[in-house]
Amino acid sequence: MLRTGVRAGRLLSGNAWSSFPSQRHGHLVSRQFSSVGSQYRPESGEPKQETSSHPQQKHWTTGSLVALASSALLLSGLAGYYIGIARCPGPISTSTTPLEEFPPPLHDTSSSNIQAAIEEFIGILGKNNVISDKEALAPYSTSEWSSYTPRETEVSSVVVSPSTTEEVSRVMEVCHRRRLPVTAYSGGTSLEGHFAPTRGGVCIDFQGMDQILAVHSDDMDVVVQPAVQWEVLNEELAKEGLFFPPDPGPGAMIGGMVGTGCSGTNAYHYGTMRDWVLSLTVVLADGTIVKTKQRPRKSSAGYDLTRMFIGSEGTLGLVTEATLKLAVKPVNEAVAVASFPSIHDAARCVSDVVKRGVNIAAVELLDEVQMKCINSSQTTSRSWDEAPTLFFKFSGAPGEVKEKISIVQKLADKANKKTFTFARNSDEVDELWSARKVALWSILQMKQQATDHVWTTDVAVPMGKLPDIIEQTREEISDSGLLGGIVGHVGDGNFHAMLLFNEDQREIAERVVHNMVKRAVEMEGTVTGEHGVGMVKRDYLEHELGKTAVDAMRKLKQAFDPLCLLNCDKVVRVQVPQQGEVPEW
Repeated sequence: MLRTGVRAGRLLSGNAWSSFPSQRHGHLVSRQFSSVGSQYRPESGEPKQETSSHPQQKHWTTGSLVALASSALLLSGLAGYYIGIARCPGPISTSTTPLEEFPPPLHDTSSSNIQAAIEEFIGILGKNNVISDKEALAPYSTSEWSSYTPRETEVSSVVVSPSTTEEVSRVMEVCHRRRLPVTAYSGGTSLEGHFAPTRGGVCIDFQGMDQILAVHSDDMDVVVQPAVQWEVLNEELAKEGLFFPPDPGPGAMIGGMVGTGCSGTNAYHYGTMRDWVLSLTVVLADGTIVKTKQRPRKSSAGYDLTRMFIGSEGTLGLVTEATLKLAVKPVNEAVAVASFPSIHDAARCVSDVVKRGVNIAAVELLDEVQMKCINSSQTTSRSWDEAPTLFFKFSGAPGEVKEKISIVQKLADKANKKTFTFARNSDEVDELWSARKVALWSILQMKQQATDHVWTTDVAVPMGKLPDIIEQTREEISDSGLLGGIVGHVGDGNFHAMLLFNEDQREIAERVVHNMVKRAVEMEGTVTGEHGVGMVKRDYLEHELGKTAVDAMRKLKQAFDPLCLLNCDKVVRVQVPQQGEVPEW
């Protein structure tokens, strides 16, 4: 009997109770104890008579003590179960968190709570680093190149500007205690609504954390704060003969580059942001400071927390320092530009170059509409052939670069090229490559009214599928009546569509983007190659990865940020959407 009681206590303190409906626990307990009492009989099999002069006093036999011990153990197991429930709210035994089981965020953005927090922020950062003026808050919600338009209510109540990791930690301690949602902001160049403050609350502007903290030339790494611009960093590194390869859009800062896991034109040869981050210092939602790794180039120590935060878009923690790998700056660079009758001809040239094993630094494709926009906007110093055009970048010793250009020119001839031009000096290198770097700005220059919008989005597919998806997307954009250019990182299967539209054309633009994303997934591709998920792509993740993968991401969000304070609503949903909110697949 005692052994049975011990087993019952163990089972009922663990998962065995999961089979019982929670609303009936109380009744089940009373029935269990009633059953234990009714089954007791003295060893003789007959009820024992009272022999004491005190009728209320019972004489405990060995059997009764065993029964009592069993009941006590049972009670202990139940108590342990209920204590566990009190300490661990929500699903605690599953490996994933489906959306319908995610507890809705309970933030407090009342004016009294915000005002009290502002007083605390001033005490931490000083009055000059705390902004609550409504007009000053607007730029921290969106930009003219963002593909997400925030609602009028999606604006922060206060913007704070810390200058150290410790200050960020103290700010987050206040936000955690007061349940204030937080959005991080650095360069503001992201495209998919990453920094839209969907829940209001606090915006942490990292503009005061723009220092290059240490350059280790011998180790070829650098330690920086999150608001360092990659162009500024490379200007400093050039003095040491080094450079940081990832090259996203102009103005991008290291914190945002880590958050989106960005890349750029150099990704074909050098890889993406994930390949160039050694270590991060991160402030978690409750103010805890975590350093993910030391500075060695390789490590097998523990979970890879560094990559956990890269691409997390500020939803798991706030990056306050980054240790980055560096490369030797190429001594000689050259650029060649070739135009073709069609996208398929251009793609065939790239395929031949890759298969030939020509080691090129970058290869980019701009379609005929994009080249026309560049000419019309006059954003470069020369006029271009308005046809699908490849931009090649080469690096290496002078003789090596010359040989590569010669091979590529012959392969371009084989692919039916229209024109072929190559740079003969550094000035011509900058001039030829400038067309690729001003692609987005040239579309912005084509706006007819101040209320016009530009939607810039990207997908990536296996390289062999790239010509098909680009041509299908090009055809749909033309049929839609929208002005839109296409830019492709053809070396790694990633391309961008940049659509110009007015408010009356929004549904048309949404359909074009939706179909582009759907094609990519059906071609075994991804909904975003380098822009990130943000607000716009979150409902497509299940189609690319499956529901369980997204539920696992939501579990990670719940583990790192249980109050859902950090960049709420980005990457994965945390509340069941309203009817009609999710695009039909």
